[in-house]
Amino acid sequence: MQVVSAGQHKFIWLELDPNILAEVARQAGFQCQQVEVLKRAVAMVLSAPGRKSPLLLFDAADPGNLGWFSRCQFYVDGHTGAVLQTPLLLANQRDGSGYLLRDALRLQVLKELPVHFRLPGRQPVTEQTVYALLYNFLHALLNVGVAVCGGPVVKALAGRGEGVPRN
Repeated sequence: MQVVSAGQHKFIWLELDPNILAEVARQAGFQCQQVEVLKRAVAMVLSAPGRKSPLLLFDAADPGNLGWFSRCQFYVDGHTGAVLQTPLLLANQRDGSGYLLRDALRLQVLKELPVHFRLPGRQPVTEQTVYALLYNFLHALLNVGVAVCGGPVVKALAGRGEGVPRN
C-alpha cells in the first residue's frame, strides 16, 4: 500500500495481487474464469458452477425479501454497481443471448481510493483487509444474501421481484 499525491489530492494505492484475489475467490467457492489488471482496478469474472440455486443477490425493495434484507451485511447500489462502503464494484454476467446468468458475475476491486476511505467500523484499508472483505462478500453471495438497492444496472438473481430470472 502506498499513499500517492496527485496535485492537492492524496490517494491510497493498493498493490493487489491478482493471483491472491483469484485464490480468495476459489476459497470462497467461486471459479475465477478471468482476471484482468486494469489501470485503477482488478476485474474478475466469477462463477459458481454446479450450484443448483442462484447467487443470493436479491432486490431489497421487494417486501417478500424482508427476511434476507435484515440479515445481509452487504448492499449494492443498483445504479452504479458499487458495493456500499467497500472498494468493490459488481455487475451481472450475461450469456451469449443476453440472458442473466444466475450463477456468475463480474467484480472489480478498486486499487485507487481516497486517503480518507474507511471500511465499515472505521477500519483502515490495506491489501489484507481487502482480501478478507472480498472473501466475506463472496461468502455472503453464496450463503447469506446481498441486497441490491434500486436502479436498473444491477439486477437481482434470487428471491422475489420483477427482475429476477426464472430459468
